[in-house]
Amino acid sequence: MTRYDILTAIPTAFHRDGSLDLEGSRAIFRFVGESGNEGAFVLGTTGEFPAVDVAEFTSLVEAALAELADLMRVVVHVGQPSTFEAVRLTRIARDLGATEFAALTPYYLRSTDDAIFDYFQGVSDAVGDGRLYVYIYPARSGNPVSPELLVRLSALPNVVGAKISELSLDDIAAYRAVVPEDFELYTGADRDLIAAVEVGAQGVVSGVSSVTPKPFRALADAGRSGDAAAIAAAQADVDEVVSLIGGDMARMKEGYRVLGVTDTHCRMAIAEPTDAERADVRRVVEKHR
Repeated sequence: MTRYDILTAIPTAFHRDGSLDLEGSRAIFRFVGESGNEGAFVLGTTGEFPAVDVAEFTSLVEAALAELADLMRVVVHVGQPSTFEAVRLTRIARDLGATEFAALTPYYLRSTDDAIFDYFQGVSDAVGDGRLYVYIYPARSGNPVSPELLVRLSALPNVVGAKISELSLDDIAAYRAVVPEDFELYTGADRDLIAAVEVGAQGVVSGVSSVTPKPFRALADAGRSGDAAAIAAAQADVDEVVSLIGGDMARMKEGYRVLGVTDTHCRMAIAEPTDAERADVRRVVEKHR
């Protein structure tokens, strides 16, 4: 059966001074838990993972599992520059009860295909009997994953799929053409759920859906129905919220203020929305709440 999964990439809540707001994060988890989406993607790019230390990672994973595990799948991102660090986070998350994981390729320094394979082999071993997704984001990591390398990675015992960010639909199709039939592919492009499924993906990992889930649910439902008019209408709504909120965590957090979920801020060097952008976020969030 064709799938239209929506995994919500969840922002992490921080206080204005940059300190972790664990209760704010719990409030966000609870809001996402009411979305009806198939899963949560925790501590990924949208969660500002490079700025989160190990103790904070532990607290956030524990909170995410407590708030969400009974409601939806929880995929915990563990990617780090080194195998040592990624394995350490994987073991922490696994001991807390996580069963699904994702790991960005090693980043900052360029790696060879063999080095990337060894990294994922180490993380796969640490996952135990859980499920691991390869997170492919060369625009941020600096390390591409060719179709040939993904085939090698797909043979690792716990690697079940990939999340693919800022690559084209043709790239997703190229991966689909060579990986096993049951290997899952998710686009990281919020607006591309329908288009990505048409080239062989199983769904989307979407940060914008953390704030405005309803248009995304409508799009997934329309895709399952095959109703062209419903797809077009839902796609227009998704395009609207993505164009005004996009992959900007500060705008997502402005959306949470509008919704009354929590008053939260970014830790990383992300510009605050302008007054005009705040007004746009308010308008689109109130329209689709």
